[in-house]
Amino acid sequence: MKLGVMAVLFPDKPLKETLEYLSSQGVQAIELGTGGFPGDAYLKPAELLGNKAKTDEILKLIDSYGITISALSCHGNPVHPNKAIAESYHKQFENNILLAEQMGVDTVNGFSGCPGDSSTSQHPNWVTCPWPPEFLDVLDYQWNEVLIPYWQKMGAFAKEHGVNKIAFEMHPGFCVYNPETLLRLREAVGDVIGANFDPSHLFWQGIDPVVAIRELKGAIYHFHAKDTRIDRRNCDVNGVLDTKHYSKIAERAWVFRSVGYGHDYQVWKDMISMLRTIGYDGAVSIEHEDSLMSPTEGLEKAIAFLKNVLAFEDAGEMWWA
Repeated sequence: MKLGVMAVLFPDKPLKETLEYLSSQGVQAIELGTGGFPGDAYLKPAELLGNKAKTDEILKLIDSYGITISALSCHGNPVHPNKAIAESYHKQFENNILLAEQMGVDTVNGFSGCPGDSSTSQHPNWVTCPWPPEFLDVLDYQWNEVLIPYWQKMGAFAKEHGVNKIAFEMHPGFCVYNPETLLRLREAVGDVIGANFDPSHLFWQGIDPVVAIRELKGAIYHFHAKDTRIDRRNCDVNGVLDTKHYSKIAERAWVFRSVGYGHDYQVWKDMISMLRTIGYDGAVSIEHEDSLMSPTEGLEKAIAFLKNVLAFEDAGEMWWA
């Protein structure tokens, strides 16, 4: 496995400075944004597509620090019911694939997206229960008329351009938000679809990430290291569906935390062990979204924590067996 970082924490730093800093911290892989919510501070497809000399220069710079690229990330909603918004996210994700091809990266990260409840909607509609029965009609429309056809086309496009792994973060608010929905889309589209496994979004849904990792054997293409702290008092009163702003830390049922501040070493060791058990040996990419810590402090604490958790070497032969 490789210790990685999603490089969106220092958008004002030149890439060279960020690489120098990450290398000094023992980071081995970098996840780079190309648009959507992560932004494109280091990789701007509009400037780089068709300019292989420039991307080769970037690749050489990254390699000079002993770091590899784990994925190119473009998180958005390309099936947004507002056609102009959808087209913008679609174009960004398409360019993400084209840039990945140009740079020799075979994994791109993103969201499945969420349509509206009809072709005339202007806002996404995330369905969370099967009743009243019209909610099932909405789901049927979203999946069979929008989501599956769209990703079938994009899956084929990705493969045509040498990108064999589209890794979705299972994120509430989008149609793919848990292992069941991830596998449903994968079955409909093919094995180009997999997971960018982020346990932080599973913890607060009541999902056991270790069991979920086992369920997704063969379908995990990337891994985000981010934690969630459940506030049991608030959760016991109001449940886990919480629309209060993330800044209302004391009032929320849960908040995102740096790795180790939501769950202890044993939980993370169990996740890493299960990843190795199912054959995942890719990057564990830190995504820092902890409102109680600065980007630098939160990142460095996560790095130190994961250095004690990750398995970096091949297990080798079972000499005792």
